[in-house]
Amino acid sequence: MAISRRTFIGSAAAASAWGALSLAGAPGASGASGASAASPPGDVVGKITVGYQGWFACAGDGAPINGWWHWSQDWGRTPSPTNNVIKAWPDMREYTRTYQTAYSAFGNGQPATLFSSYDQQTVDTHFLWMQQNGCDTAALQRFNPNSSEGPTRDAMAAKVRSAAESHGRKFYIMYDATGWANMQAEMKADWTAKMSAHTASSAYARQNGKPVVCIWGFGYNDGNHPWDANTCLDVVNWFKGQGCYVIGGVPREWRTSDGGSRPGFGNVYRAFNMISPWMVGAVGDIAGADWMYQNLTVPDQADCTAHGIDYQPCVLPGDVSGRQRAHGDFMWRQFYNMVRAGAQGIYISMFDEYGEGNQIAKTAENASMTPAGSGLLALDEDGTACSSDYYLRLTADGGRMLKGQLALTATRPTPPTLTTGGSTDLARGRATAESSHTQNYGAGNAVDGNPDSYWESVNNAFPQWLQVDLGAATAVTRIVVAVPPSSAWGARTQTLALSGSADGSTFTTLVPATGYAFDPARGNSVTITVPAGSRRFLRLTCTGNTGWPAGQIARFEVYS
Repeated sequence: MAISRRTFIGSAAAASAWGALSLAGAPGASGASGASAASPPGDVVGKITVGYQGWFACAGDGAPINGWWHWSQDWGRTPSPTNNVIKAWPDMREYTRTYQTAYSAFGNGQPATLFSSYDQQTVDTHFLWMQQNGCDTAALQRFNPNSSEGPTRDAMAAKVRSAAESHGRKFYIMYDATGWANMQAEMKADWTAKMSAHTASSAYARQNGKPVVCIWGFGYNDGNHPWDANTCLDVVNWFKGQGCYVIGGVPREWRTSDGGSRPGFGNVYRAFNMISPWMVGAVGDIAGADWMYQNLTVPDQADCTAHGIDYQPCVLPGDVSGRQRAHGDFMWRQFYNMVRAGAQGIYISMFDEYGEGNQIAKTAENASMTPAGSGLLALDEDGTACSSDYYLRLTADGGRMLKGQLALTATRPTPPTLTTGGSTDLARGRATAESSHTQNYGAGNAVDGNPDSYWESVNNAFPQWLQVDLGAATAVTRIVVAVPPSSAWGARTQTLALSGSADGSTFTTLVPATGYAFDPARGNSVTITVPAGSRRFLRLTCTGNTGWPAGQIARFEVYS
């Protein structure tokens, strides 16, 4: 089993001991006049890079590893509350193939299922989210491929390449040396025999005209990274000799060579083209983010600039289970600090790291989307409702600020939910159609702006559908569906599917049938994310309702 980074990265307790700003053992540590300028924009400089694990598998998915890879402690047994290693549950609504766990059903009554990274549709979905939310480049984590995980990791590299090519994203290989005993020879051999072939892809990331490779784990002062400086320097220079632009995933104390950094690694750090310090475990709140800015980011950036090295600091969304996120304020403070410090690029840790709870990928919004009794927290853990894609949207804003498309601001520009602010309901007053209605509860009630009027289909005759005509093909990102907010309308779960059409006759499924919980305590409304694309007609199909034997919709709102 690969060792998780969280098993050896130290806590911030040592922060107060971090001292001098010089880089022990490094030539020219005191600064350099006439230092070379930072690299021009490329696929990592001036860009948002997200760490991509791609290391989740499920029994029955066909992966060579043949188990519940990284979903549970014992990969041979089905995940359950007593066989669990994850800190947050993914939003499962957009995966076409899912796998049943031994957890209790979700709060909304749906079965507790998980995805497999081995399914190409999973990787395609993730890269679509990257495309929609300004994630420019994905760093595919690659641990020791000579272990039993090797064949599955090889397959994942091909799947990531395919998804990046399909969705206009870039990717590169990030070798994680953690626990890799024969790293020096085997990393070189793996690149030569396998991974270098992926540089032929139009989607493979390049910087300064060179294919990008990252090596994570040199210079860490622990037993999982035992190599001396000469061994590590040999590997860095070998990759540079292969014509690569080499990024170093290094300890946060790389510049001071104390704390978690081995002494005497100055020449190794100076050999990298880009420095990317690791920050998971270092900070967990806004005060810590500001401490990091003053004591690490600003002097790190100055040091890199003086030596002609690009700087790519790490931004964390925060551990959900540790209640660090502060509905986006923690992550945004880091974005603000990194951009005002002049960072050449930003690395998000991570895209899909549900094990550490630091993922930006879509995540359960509330208890209706997590297994009952699991103890796993959702994005609303601090009492503020957050849509499942909120940290993706926040990443998009951070990317715009990095690129100068958004003014530098300490205030996050995007609200946690998508139903507030100046959004325009594109369905308001538009023409509607329906499969049926009862009494005077016609389809028009769902788009009249009155939260108390509603459409209701005939009883005991599922499926039933409600449709809106937007008047022209329109790019839509989400819909809001609700029943009347009155307390007389008790909690209920409706099973709804969303389809779209250009002509009103041929429809394509956009969101498969899913149980949505309508809770009076949350306004009896739900938000459904819509895959990218333009459609004129949107149709909601209802196949079940625990509160009444008919489809019931008071608000059918559409937003771009």
